[in-house]
Amino acid sequence: MDIFLIIIAGVCMLIGLIGCVVPALPGPALGYAGMLLIHFSNKIEFTTRDLVIAGVVTVAIILLDYIFPAWCTKKFGGSKLGIIGSIVGLFVGVFLSPLPLGFLWGPFVGAVVGELIAGKDNMESLKSGMGSFVGFILSSGLKLAVVIAFCALYCKEVWNAYIV
Repeated sequence: MDIFLIIIAGVCMLIGLIGCVVPALPGPALGYAGMLLIHFSNKIEFTTRDLVIAGVVTVAIILLDYIFPAWCTKKFGGSKLGIIGSIVGLFVGVFLSPLPLGFLWGPFVGAVVGELIAGKDNMESLKSGMGSFVGFILSSGLKLAVVIAFCALYCKEVWNAYIV
């Protein structure tokens, strides 16, 4: 059963890494699920403190993932319509786009369109769109850092318990 848990946990970690850049996959949550799975193996046991801290970090990162793009859009001069446009653009880019990498360009285009609808000029609209893009990159980077830390912990624990 341990081998099964380790394999499934590893798969969760790998999909979690992919989920750090693909918004349709919950990267940090999958990384945390991988940690929980190896915790239930016979040879690896995390402290309750470690699991609680990892869980709190996971929830915080998930929340920041929704806040950062909107916050950066606002910081770059975006209005409410620009923020709404970036959120709509994200969903359109991910789920309805015939073009690849819609999760990258969707929020940008959505914020620009939202600002144009709000009556802003082209330069202000592009600046708002850039804010949305920067927010997406920042939140993806944070997610990636957390899931890489989870993966490193997974590798260390599996190595120590089963290899050494």
